[in-house]
Amino acid sequence: MKTYDLIEAVVRAGSIRRAAEDSNLTASALNRRIQGFEEEFGCPIFERLPRGMRLNPAGELLMQHIRSQRSDLARVQAQVADLTGERRGHVSIACSQALIPYFLPRQIASYRAEHPGVTFSVHVRDRVQAERDLTTFESDLALVFEPVHMVDFEVLYELPQRVHAVFRNDSPLANKSEVRLRDCLRGKVVLPSASYGVRHLLDIGAARRRFALDPVLETESFELIRHYVIEEDAVGFQIPIGLSPERQHGVAHRPISEKDIPAGRLLLGQMRGRALPVAPAKFARQLEAQLEERLEVEV
Repeated sequence: MKTYDLIEAVVRAGSIRRAAEDSNLTASALNRRIQGFEEEFGCPIFERLPRGMRLNPAGELLMQHIRSQRSDLARVQAQVADLTGERRGHVSIACSQALIPYFLPRQIASYRAEHPGVTFSVHVRDRVQAERDLTTFESDLALVFEPVHMVDFEVLYELPQRVHAVFRNDSPLANKSEVRLRDCLRGKVVLPSASYGVRHLLDIGAARRRFALDPVLETESFELIRHYVIEEDAVGFQIPIGLSPERQHGVAHRPISEKDIPAGRLLLGQMRGRALPVAPAKFARQLEAQLEERLEVEV
């Protein structure tokens, strides 16, 4: 294996011994390769800890360089394939759960109908993890609701999304065009975990109105929220891009008044300053067009 691959193996495993097992090397042989590289590099790249190894600041910079080089090579390879008409490539996306049931499957299938040589990987991430994926080159694109830091996040498109209350389709709330937060909180409530953008906006709205959020169930799964509101006649919360059309599967939903909860932002983005390979760049343009269509419909 190449030395850069061995370094990444140690980073993933957290120790020489486990990385050596994964790489079919002896621990002593792998340690010599790492030490030899550090001598040639001019400084250590790992901190040697009692229970393993981790990158030091120099190592973090080196890994960023390695991943950047690989990304640049993939971009050039994709451009060459595009010139020859092969239309090959790979697109890696970090996204909020809300994009999984309906929006992304349709978009990926539509793109692959035109470019069947392109493959995809989709990573479900919360708003912090999605940004981290971009900076580590784990993902080319991020489509995430209410991201947090935005330091390395270059916004390609922004789609406003109001928080919707989700409930059984025979709930009295279904008779309204929009609902108030106080009406949603009168019964049993199912909430997403604190790491998600929908929960962040709910916390802001509840604090502003001095309402207590007292869920019977708190979960990282929006799929569980959609199903549980049927079982216990509860109210859950999501954004509309992740919800099915009206009154399907026993569930209805209504927007919560912006007097109570401000609209959030669904952002399509990439790492700031990165030149994307051909396939991710083209897929990003397709997503921008589709999000623009949704904006026109929802407005």
